Amino acid sequence: MASLPLLVCIILGTYSYSVAHGGNEHGFVAVPTTASEPAAVCSTSRVRLDPGSNTVSVPLVHRHGPCAPTQSSDKPSSFTDRLRRNRARSKYIMSRVSKGMMGTTRDDADVSIPTHLGGSVDSLEYVVTVGLGTPAMSQVLLIDTGSDLSWVQCKPCNSTTCYPQKDPLFDPSKSSTYAPIPCNTDACRNLTGDSYGGGCTSGGGGGAQCGFAITYGDGSQTRGVYSNETLALAPGVAVKDFHFGCGHDQDGPNDKYDGLLGLGGAPESLVVQTSSVYGGAFSYCLPALNSQAGFLALGTPSGVNTSGFVFTPMIREEKTFYVVNMTGITVGGESIDVPPPAFSGGMIIDSGTVVTQLQHTAYNALQAAFRKAMAAYPLVPNVELDTCYNFTGYSNVTVPRVALTFSGGATIDLDVPNGILSDDCLAFQESGPDNQPGILGNVNQRTLEVLYDAGRGRVGFRAAAC
Repeated sequence: MASLPLLVCIILGTYSYSVAHGGNEHGFVAVPTTASEPAAVCSTSRVRLDPGSNTVSVPLVHRHGPCAPTQSSDKPSSFTDRLRRNRARSKYIMSRVSKGMMGTTRDDADVSIPTHLGGSVDSLEYVVTVGLGTPAMSQVLLIDTGSDLSWVQCKPCNSTTCYPQKDPLFDPSKSSTYAPIPCNTDACRNLTGDSYGGGCTSGGGGGAQCGFAITYGDGSQTRGVYSNETLALAPGVAVKDFHFGCGHDQDGPNDKYDGLLGLGGAPESLVVQTSSVYGGAFSYCLPALNSQAGFLALGTPSGVNTSGFVFTPMIREEKTFYVVNMTGITVGGESIDVPPPAFSGGMIIDSGTVVTQLQHTAYNALQAAFRKAMAAYPLVPNVELDTCYNFTGYSNVTVPRVALTFSGGATIDLDVPNGILSDDCLAFQESGPDNQPGILGNVNQRTLEVLYDAGRGRVGFRAAAC
């Protein structure tokens, strides 16, 4: 297999702070404001990757930052646009979890969300470059913990049936290991049973091929042939017989990526397909700034040695999503008053949701405590978020530390300020009633190694991993 570097890239908009040295005993950190992110110099010095013998680890970098191997010509969408798509995605995810939609069909008139997989695919923020086929062809794929079935755009596919992408389309005819999955197989029947089936298609060679079809919450659709191929994750590391969708027909708003890599918990995902090797575990660390690097890893770090992590039980009431229970929040070193029932809906951990979606009672308490701690700075209106500030004229801003506690006592301190504020706004929104699920967004996850260890039924967090 040809040597192929694997890069995971972030579309996180540039943030306007750099972290100052240290904090104080009262739970506040002073940070200097700057006009833009520090100079465009890639730094990997902060990465603290601790892989084991049974893991594969790859660098994770900002798509538009200096760590990217080539500079992308497309620009990130505006903060407001990303938040609008973020809300559509989170609404879809919470509807699926609360209604137990996976693997079922629904005809209730009050819900118009498709039964197939999908949040708002256009709100996803991370991509990874992998090799597909033999010889390996580079493909830039969105990574998504809220999706299962992976897919790429494939030849033949012209401008009327596929959206433009930066890289050449995957060409199955040039791969010696590509094979469409026949219609009358267990793999195809299982795909249909999990609501991703697209019927049978007439393929070359006279055999009926298994079709796939996915409709996302933002109206995007992808359809094509369910296929089998070799997936190169890193030099010398390949997944044989990887099942994915070879897309021939795309609809809806899309970016210049080549497809999607599903990291959810259903059988079609990369995580489950590689569980015999990596134990159904993976982790990542999202850097605070686009000039810093992070990583994506399959497997449990250092085998059974996970010192440095704090763990909380994983709840699997729905196959795709990873859910934990939050039990408390502190702001500026003080616990806020939130009764336990306020967190009863659980929290989905999601790589594609930008700002955290928090239940009504907990959100109101957090908002009040944060606004009180930031009373020295003027609030400004925002279309999507209700706690935004104007820091014009301030050379330094004092930001309260925010910590989240989960069942079992696992507590994570959010990065200050990049894990708390996004575009000068508190990176939280109200998700709905207390008994409905919330979502832990990717802003809050910055600098943490988040370990999804489904085999052991737990989620781990390791501080300052990147």
